Amino acid sequence: MRVFVINKRGQALMPCSTRKARLLLKEKKAKIFKYEPFTIQLNIATGEIKQEIILGIDSGYKNVGISATTEKKELYSAEITLRTDIVDLLSSRRSLRKTRRGRKTRYRKARFLNRIKSKKKGWLAPSVENKIETHLRIIKKILNILPISKIIIETAQFDIQKIKNPDISGIEYQNGEQLNFWNIREYVLFRDNHICQNCKGKTKDKILNVHHIESRKVGGNAPNNLITLCETCHNNYHSGKIELKIKRGKSFKEATFMGVMRWTLYNRLKAIFNNTFQTYGYLTKNKRIENNLPKSHRVDAYCIAGNLKAKKLDCYYLGKQVRKNNRQIHKMTINKGGTRKVNQSPYLVKGFRLFDKVRYRNIDCFIFGRRSSGSFDIRKLNGEKNSAGISFKKLKLLDSRKTIITEVIISIPPLPK
Repeated sequence: MRVFVINKRGQALMPCSTRKARLLLKEKKAKIFKYEPFTIQLNIATGEIKQEIILGIDSGYKNVGISATTEKKELYSAEITLRTDIVDLLSSRRSLRKTRRGRKTRYRKARFLNRIKSKKKGWLAPSVENKIETHLRIIKKILNILPISKIIIETAQFDIQKIKNPDISGIEYQNGEQLNFWNIREYVLFRDNHICQNCKGKTKDKILNVHHIESRKVGGNAPNNLITLCETCHNNYHSGKIELKIKRGKSFKEATFMGVMRWTLYNRLKAIFNNTFQTYGYLTKNKRIENNLPKSHRVDAYCIAGNLKAKKLDCYYLGKQVRKNNRQIHKMTINKGGTRKVNQSPYLVKGFRLFDKVRYRNIDCFIFGRRSSGSFDIRKLNGEKNSAGISFKKLKLLDSRKTIITEVIISIPPLPK
């Protein structure tokens, strides 16, 4: 693992070895700038010889792969998991506000048309906007610690209709599956032949409902998330008397997201760093197969960077994007009596917050749960649980929580050369 270096003016220099960094710190020629990733700042003027460093970015819906390489070696490698709870949280907030307004205030006329008019050109859904901004934030942090010469980012645009029907062509693109239907409900009833998909008409209930297989909050109103149920089966399911064995059809949420964010991400990145270029998935896959490399997001980023003869790192940074604040006043779970438990907790519990990086028995881990008594649930980002209830007295605070928490993972065995 290399130590990252910045000069007195805060500009990134070429990284150095751990031995050289140790000597610079010992001789007071440098000071620690930050611990994760470990970066030092020089206190003296020095020569600033820089090599060409190419940063490869494997953009994605759930994960981002990162690799910075020179011709001879890989300097930085990371794999970061993004948040996927934005849609669910916004839907919960919307439903809570709707009930609260109806319960505590007089009736007010709907303002939906005004909201539509107020949207500016280039507006994106909050879930998409969050992911784009996270991509840019990650790249900016790397630009602060490495003198990047060139950025290559993999973007993709999926033909969803082609995925559904490989033989589609020409005018068929304009004649979708819902052509000549007034709404989605009418289409779903027609698709299911107006027969309950659970009992197949055995209840003889003539009233039909359209049921969401996944919650409407996260699954949406896509036809592959809807099935026809008679009212008897529908009521029995929601009362817990029966279970449905039907699973929703294939979701194209990730493919849609990549198509929406493609040019927005590239153009915004181009505005930050002019020497930015695009590449495509089929090129990355070809490089990975030709060099007999395993499939992972960080390896894809290594292939995107293009320096395939560079010596790969035997360790990498594993990151996870977490929620910064939880402003929800009450929990969504409804208790007996129709009440919801208050979802408020103190800012600090015994000096610790959620997702703080701590050390326990010489092992670095993160706080994933806490109790007012001072008992904490600590884990590593790779899913390994250290303790479900350890006393705060046995923990040492290493770093306060951030929106992206990271830890170093040792690759054993190392990736093939």
